[in-house]
Amino acid sequence: MGNSKEKYYITTAITYTSGKPHIGNTYEIILADSIARFKRQQGYDVFFQTGTDEHGQKIELKAEEAGVTPKEFVDGVAGEIRRIWDLMNTSYDKFIRTTDAEHEKQVQKIFKKLYDQGDIYKGYYEGLYCTPCEAFFTESQLVDGKCPDCGRPVQPAKEEAYFFRMSKYADRLIRHINEHPEFIQPVSRKNEMMNNFLLPGLQDLCVSRTSFKWGIPVDFDPKHVIYVWLDALTNYITGIGYVCDGDCTEQFKKDWPADLHLIGKDIIRFHTIYWPIFLMALDLPLPKQIFGHPWLLQGDGKMSKSKGNVLYADDLADFFGVDAVRYFVLHEMPFENDGVISWELMVERLNSDLANTLGNLVNRTISMSNKYFDGIVKDAGASEPVDEELKSVILETSKKVADKMDGLRVADAITEIFAIFKRCNKYIDETEPWILAKDEAKKDRLATVLYNLVEGICIGATLLEPFMPAASGKILSQLNAPARTFDDLDTFGTYPSGTKVIEKPEILFARLDLKEVMEKVEAMQAANAAPQEEKPEEPGIDIEPKEEISYDDFMKMQFQVGEIIACEEVPKSKKLLCSQVRIGSQVKQIVSGIKAYYKPEEMVGKKVMVLVNLKPAKLAGVLSEGMILCAEDADGKLAIVAPEKPMPSGAKIS
Repeated sequence: MGNSKEKYYITTAITYTSGKPHIGNTYEIILADSIARFKRQQGYDVFFQTGTDEHGQKIELKAEEAGVTPKEFVDGVAGEIRRIWDLMNTSYDKFIRTTDAEHEKQVQKIFKKLYDQGDIYKGYYEGLYCTPCEAFFTESQLVDGKCPDCGRPVQPAKEEAYFFRMSKYADRLIRHINEHPEFIQPVSRKNEMMNNFLLPGLQDLCVSRTSFKWGIPVDFDPKHVIYVWLDALTNYITGIGYVCDGDCTEQFKKDWPADLHLIGKDIIRFHTIYWPIFLMALDLPLPKQIFGHPWLLQGDGKMSKSKGNVLYADDLADFFGVDAVRYFVLHEMPFENDGVISWELMVERLNSDLANTLGNLVNRTISMSNKYFDGIVKDAGASEPVDEELKSVILETSKKVADKMDGLRVADAITEIFAIFKRCNKYIDETEPWILAKDEAKKDRLATVLYNLVEGICIGATLLEPFMPAASGKILSQLNAPARTFDDLDTFGTYPSGTKVIEKPEILFARLDLKEVMEKVEAMQAANAAPQEEKPEEPGIDIEPKEEISYDDFMKMQFQVGEIIACEEVPKSKKLLCSQVRIGSQVKQIVSGIKAYYKPEEMVGKKVMVLVNLKPAKLAGVLSEGMILCAEDADGKLAIVAPEKPMPSGAKIS
């Protein structure tokens, strides 16, 4: 068990302020909140930090599109993110913004310190430069001596930039990961980082940009702004009082290193490679654990603004209530694989788990106590053997929940708690209170049965608090139950005998009719959908035929369905996007000249057709390990080729 002296510092990734967070983004803060609340319940001194990541080229462009300054833009989005975090009843202790003056000041000092000690050096991007594409290429990347993106001539050029010597610390990081198997979780993410990045050898990292202004300037060289990840990652230390060139705060000394960085699997590389290396360079201890959680996916295909089916936490809370949404996202997410969210599944869970198993149990127990004993719950000591099995299930649960939570298996912890409520329902069927009530001689037995039910519900509801705080509070207040500590939950019988429960139980979760819900959902989606214009039929186009190939030539090419799990712009390139593409259990990095037609954020989640056995090549200095197939019209405009029906990542294309 924890005690009041043990600290626990947990963080979420800070949310990028490019737009309103959908339910997948919101899942992370609810997950972190459940862990933070559970640790507090165990007696730990918890500090829970979240916040917003507010710099970078993408935000500069979005602000320009919106006709506002970048600061006005991020103020609006950060306010919306915080509103949703508060709506979901998350108990964060600090909400940091990377535009906070103190954070910016420390980032500049960190950059200078790393520069002064030789970890950051000034260098150049050097190569053959295509002016229209703002991109550098090597000789081998050129096609017929011209730019591989646009086909125009290139000139030798170089551009100034600062670089971080990643290779200096790589061996030390590999050693740390091997010696601390718990450092990166789940293990599959650890293997991916070692095999795909660390073991092949780390390239030095470019840590400054000159092509845009919205970032923290390098104070001794102001035409450079600091790389957004160096700025963002340091929030975990600046937020608790790290001072780069002086005395850190007492809080920093107490709370660092972080016990848990909770992040999405798409940003695991930044947190398990760049971040630990930055910390080593600052001579700071590494966080104890980094957990790359899976994603919450839409059951009926990818969330898209044009379909109007992007799911937001506030809309879901309007339909189901905050605690039902919390229950759903926590309970439906497996430890390692992606979870699926759909309206149908939410209605089913609400009706079966929340309204029936939990709500109905509380309602029946309070109603029977009122009907048979005027609401007085008393332990009359009339035990029978059937009580022992009920008690043993209830008393084993707090240890089982603690074990699951120690392994970050939150969904499994909730299942253990609901086993109490299911067992209580079974106990009602076994003891049949309505039959006991007909026999005056069985009055003490009836009182004992109801006492055991109330005690079981109190223990279950207390365990439920980290996951569903409002529902837990309502249940305990209807039973007039005093608060208990986690250490009390392995003792049966601490509910004060003779306590009076509420006269009229409040319905905790009302059952919903799926048909009515779906009608409302369709109306909401239609109202939110982007208008689709009718387009006249377009004429086909003919292209220059290439020479015929044999069937054997074709069979050498391996095409598979890939799912884009992360995408970012390639620095200094007007044309290129760099996507992380999941193909079965593998992730490949693929660079494509599609920036003019797709924004990085709209690529994420797309299923695409990939040529997977193309020899790796560098485009604009970035390694590309395959090709995403696109169609091209007569004007040279591109569209991604995607499977017409839902297909799993890795599916063979033949």
